[in-house]
Amino acid sequence: MANTELALMAHLMRRAGFGATRDELDDCLAQGYESTVEQLLNPERSPVMDEDLIRRYHIDQNSLMLIESSQAYWLYRIINTQRPLEEKMALFWHGLFATAYGKLNHAKAVVNQTNTFRRCGLGDFRTLLLELSRDPAMIFWLDNKDNHKDAPNENYGRELLELFSMGIGNYTEDDVKACARAFTGWTIANADYMSIRASRDSIWPHGRLDWQFEYLPEDHDDSDKTFLGHTGPFNGEDIIDIICRQPATAWFVAAKLYGYFVSDTPNEESIQFLADKFTETGGNIREVMRALLLSDFFRGDEARLARVKSPTELVAGTARLAGSYQFPEWGIVNLAMDVSFMGQEILNPPTVEGWHTGREWIDTGNLVERVNSAALEMGDLARPGVQAALSRVREAGDTLEPLEFVDVCLDVLGLYDVTDATRESLVNHAARDGALEFGKRGAVDCTDARVAEMLQLIVATREFQLA
Repeated sequence: MANTELALMAHLMRRAGFGATRDELDDCLAQGYESTVEQLLNPERSPVMDEDLIRRYHIDQNSLMLIESSQAYWLYRIINTQRPLEEKMALFWHGLFATAYGKLNHAKAVVNQTNTFRRCGLGDFRTLLLELSRDPAMIFWLDNKDNHKDAPNENYGRELLELFSMGIGNYTEDDVKACARAFTGWTIANADYMSIRASRDSIWPHGRLDWQFEYLPEDHDDSDKTFLGHTGPFNGEDIIDIICRQPATAWFVAAKLYGYFVSDTPNEESIQFLADKFTETGGNIREVMRALLLSDFFRGDEARLARVKSPTELVAGTARLAGSYQFPEWGIVNLAMDVSFMGQEILNPPTVEGWHTGREWIDTGNLVERVNSAALEMGDLARPGVQAALSRVREAGDTLEPLEFVDVCLDVLGLYDVTDATRESLVNHAARDGALEFGKRGAVDCTDARVAEMLQLIVATREFQLA
């Protein structure tokens, strides 16, 4: 029988982060579940990423001129962070407030937006929406740069209501128009969108200029507007205040958090519990997440492996287990490409709706990519994480019968909730070569290879594809 406390801790670290090594799970277990949750919810207690390493050793990731290097930069952060929930929240908000490089042609602008998600992602929702509305990448992405006093552009106002805060059915077309008028004059300071300022905002040789938010009062419509039943000379901040007081917003955010951190299958009672916490705390995301992570519906068995891992979760989680890319080496660009090949091109979502998640992450082609990428990482005996796993298997005994061998390998990968059918298949494979004998003379190379092969088989299982 698997250690139930370790299984719960592994579940927590898969959901509130990108998985954990067996040694990290032991550390969390010694700390206790509630204390680990607090550590996750307060990332400022843990060290920040050492950006100097990137600046010294990976020029492309330092300059962030290219989309591939920017994707690799974020993946490197995810793999090596000591603040896993901070990165997980950044990825969550990136999927919800989907902004794509493809239209901007400015990779660093999208990266800068993810920095906003790190800074504000566990704060109050009002501040996050305000920062998003002032974010140059978002202003460009949803055309608020073209939203003028005498010629309103409704793109950002519409998506703010439909996709970012309330959802369809909770506002009218007149509300969209009023929202757009309230955000007139919110633009970008240093870019001319008719000419792209070829002389001042060129791509080469040193990259694009950083964009900054600018408010132009002379281009703002300060006349009265009626929005969601309220009337006044509203500005964008007023609109956000009204949005954040709506019960529909509380439900919308709660449902998104539930789907991302708990289960691909909605549960109205649990979502309402989170929506109530959102309302009680004035939209404080940290408090909502604390309630979520400490809840019975999160900690219960029914939540285990109830989500399909996104490509980023799968690739980063496997790399963390393998101990890969702990230094900013060039090869991580290829790992970031694996994520894209699986259907999630981070920093470049397909539409403003973001990615279609859950079971839609999996199709025949993507599944092959997922299995091959994970198996490649865990089959490399040179990886420090694979060596650590091998050491734990050796410590379990000089001779391991097939069932013991499989259970020890599942334990070192922190995968406790496998079905009997999966365990039986793994045991049958192990039994083909009999017991694993480390003490047998001349058997070292063979036994090491068998352990690596078993680790590869485990990361190819259905359970490993789930979180």
